[in-house]
Amino acid sequence: MTYNIIGLDHIQLAAPEGCEAEARHFFNKVLGWTEIPKPEILRKRGGVWFECGRHQVHIGVQKDFIPATKAHPAFHVQHLDQLRDHLIHNQIHIVDDEARADEGVRRFYINDPFGNRLEFLEWA
Repeated sequence: MTYNIIGLDHIQLAAPEGCEAEARHFFNKVLGWTEIPKPEILRKRGGVWFECGRHQVHIGVQKDFIPATKAHPAFHVQHLDQLRDHLIHNQIHIVDDEARADEGVRRFYINDPFGNRLEFLEWA
């Protein structure tokens, strides 16, 4: 084989037109992710990009937007309970899931402001 897939560079979540202010509030102010500049050629498409750990999360504008309620990214977290408390303090609804507890995985789900499902997990 002459190629090697190294891993993920970024994930993209779709959002409706005009989503940028709400995305900035949620992903930057609530989750604490740093906004990163989009390349000039892509700015006219709308949306906003964030840095999450070593990866990027791109919020992209989609006409006829429908939220992803099943498909989702999962974010590996240190101090999951602190994140959970922080989200509850910010009135974010948490959906707990114990399905992987026997593997030593603690996790929960939330929805972003646009209805996309996000998973946060911590390995014991």
